[in-house]
Amino acid sequence: MAIFDVIESVDMGPDAIVQRWPAVGSGEIKLGSQLIVRENQWGVFFRDGKGYDVFDAGRHTLTTGNVPLLIDLVGKHITDGSPFKTEVYFVNKRPIRDLKWGTAEPILFRDKELAMVRLRSFGIFSVRVTDPMLFVNKVVGTEGRLETRDIEGFLRSIITARLQDVLGEVLTSVLDLAAKYDELGSAMKSRVRDDFGKYGIEVTDFYVNAITPPPEVQKVIDERTGMAAVGNLEQYYRFKAAKAVEKASEQSGGGAGEGMGMGVGLGMGLSMAQMMVGAMRTTTEQPCPKCNQPMPTGSNFCPGCGNKIGLPDETLIICPECQADNPAKAKFCGSCGKELPVSGHCPKCGEAVDDADKFCPECGETLKK
Repeated sequence: MAIFDVIESVDMGPDAIVQRWPAVGSGEIKLGSQLIVRENQWGVFFRDGKGYDVFDAGRHTLTTGNVPLLIDLVGKHITDGSPFKTEVYFVNKRPIRDLKWGTAEPILFRDKELAMVRLRSFGIFSVRVTDPMLFVNKVVGTEGRLETRDIEGFLRSIITARLQDVLGEVLTSVLDLAAKYDELGSAMKSRVRDDFGKYGIEVTDFYVNAITPPPEVQKVIDERTGMAAVGNLEQYYRFKAAKAVEKASEQSGGGAGEGMGMGVGLGMGLSMAQMMVGAMRTTTEQPCPKCNQPMPTGSNFCPGCGNKIGLPDETLIICPECQADNPAKAKFCGSCGKELPVSGHCPKCGEAVDDADKFCPECGETLKK
């Protein structure tokens, strides 16, 4: 086996993270050999699968002074001319940029406005090795060469595992996504820092490029956006009617008849708009029987006077059994059938009284029987 006097890595490409010397097996070197480590590298010494020394950039002469751990391992009897076997891993210092991440499967997200939504997300991130000894031991193993693509999938799986927690903490609705991308990127960078650090890696940049709901949810968002853009429906229908009349007048002939037809058409268009708005109001509003104030359909109380719909307040008799409202002259509850004890009101203060009462229990007024 040849004994090497110079150890270096000269062909480490831009995508290479680690290059092993020699590519397979172990190499024989001796004290006094030269180790050349370039500015963008670390040199990590290994023997029998165990790392002992890390060298920074520069030309290093292997002596008992600068490889003390290695000399302790192979024995004090090693001299300058005695060879020993070792491996050297050259680790790239440069940041590894433009790594891609994305969700292989949709993430289930609880949206405060759209209920449960499945989201897909993707983006880019950058990392760099900060602890070469830890990185080689934890990630590289005995591989002779490690490319960017070899580590990208491993890091992507860590990111995907943490993304669901961060989405739940930062985001409340997909409708707010536009203002949350930077915040999500910062939160993800902070969240995966410890996970990457366990392997001697630091995340330097993290960007969320897009978070997309499924097509059916995007359609709902578009519909809501359209409704918000319409605003006042009455003005919207008036505008549409006027545009229709204008278009019709452009297609008709000229002359006096044109002006008359245009006026009639405009009146019809406005009438149609009013009818549409009126029909819409009819389906969404009803007048209060007491104050005639418009009320939304289904209201239990009038927003103008507070009157209970269907039964004015002063004629109500509340059933003591089921709390249902009954007319003042009712003797039995219309809901549960229980006999009602109250059959009238005090003419002075309006307090409910029983048939047996001679005086009002509230104001003392004499009751006429």
